[in-house]
Amino acid sequence: MKKLLMLLLTSLFVLVLAACGNAEGDKIKIGATSAPHAEILEQAKPILEEEGIELDIQTFSKYELINPALDDGDLDANYFQHIPYLNTEVSEKGYKIVNAGGIHLEPIAIYSKKYKSKEEIEDGATVIMSSSVPDHGRILSLFEAEGLLTLKDGIDKAAATLDDIVENPKNLKFEYDYAPDILPQVYNNGEGDLVVINSNYAIQHDINPVEDSIVIESGENNPYVNVIAVKEGDEDKEEIKALIEVLNSQEIKDFILEKYEGAVVPASN
Repeated sequence: MKKLLMLLLTSLFVLVLAACGNAEGDKIKIGATSAPHAEILEQAKPILEEEGIELDIQTFSKYELINPALDDGDLDANYFQHIPYLNTEVSEKGYKIVNAGGIHLEPIAIYSKKYKSKEEIEDGATVIMSSSVPDHGRILSLFEAEGLLTLKDGIDKAAATLDDIVENPKNLKFEYDYAPDILPQVYNNGEGDLVVINSNYAIQHDINPVEDSIVIESGENNPYVNVIAVKEGDEDKEEIKALIEVLNSQEIKDFILEKYEGAVVPASN
């Protein structure tokens, strides 16, 4: 009888350990856009496997679907957005998600089939840009940094809108009814005089942000770092900490620098 009892207790102990292991989470289901996010995650996957963590990468073509999936619990984490975008989503939609750590920067750039340099931009040129409002401040700040317009003093430049333009010496005409993911096709079709494209979408369509753009955003002191986002409280989980550590490892940094040649850069040196 004692042997049977010990056998039952041992079996129960094993089941409890297994359940605890599952609760701690040896698997991370993470949502990402295909390039560069999913490509970077694929490089991290075998490194995490050595630590006993399975990375299940779910690729999305529309990034507006990824935060809802995380907030609903369909994902454990996501990797596609910069900090101002995340902050805007949380503020406007009430998502209970947080930044768990920065990984890389994708400089936005201005492209043109018509002009070879910013000096050639003519009066009244049309600028086609993303319909994503959180990107507008970043785009307008780039135009201001290049001397193409001036924004109001004292505003949060990251949250700037077209209404914040106070000087527009070239009378640029901004059109923003375009989903971010179709902007590469818009550029390749020769639409507009200038097209502003995020690097992740550019490289998906074999457009090189460094070589093909007429203006590219500087990475120095840039707040638009792409981050791993998780539900509130999950940032302290060991498997999430391990994911951040691997993505910030020298091995992954070297991969980013070699593969993307400046179109994507690590968040830290």
